[in-house]
Amino acid sequence: MRIADVLRSKGSSVATVPPWTTVAELLGELAKHNIGAVVVLTPEGVAGIVSERDVVRRLAERGAPLLERPVSEIMTTSVFTCTSNDTVESLSVMMTERRIRHVPVVDNGRLAGIVSIGDVVKRQISQLQEEQAQLEQYITQG
Repeated sequence: MRIADVLRSKGSSVATVPPWTTVAELLGELAKHNIGAVVVLTPEGVAGIVSERDVVRRLAERGAPLLERPVSEIMTTSVFTCTSNDTVESLSVMMTERRIRHVPVVDNGRLAGIVSIGDVVKRQISQLQEEQAQLEQYITQG
């Protein structure tokens, strides 16, 4: 199963912000879209990713003035990405090993979607249920 299959079922829309967006504005975007992370995008492509977790940790360190600072100060800049041709299984392993919850999907230098660990788990459960149903059908017909 490929990441393209996940994007087909969940959609390819991605919440993005430019690097100069304030942390307060970022929080508004997270709440508006009911999501846990956004991709920081520049004309050159993916510059970073910033999550609720990033905000909470930096707020604990720096206090309320952080809310007026740009997200470029708190975003993760070494972003792991995948392509729509990657397998769900390989992405699952990478996300687990690296403790990553959100992975942007980049095809030919263009942001094509984002996959969360929840999307991956949901797809794997669905696949296991399909396999179980096929096995049960095989057993009852055999």
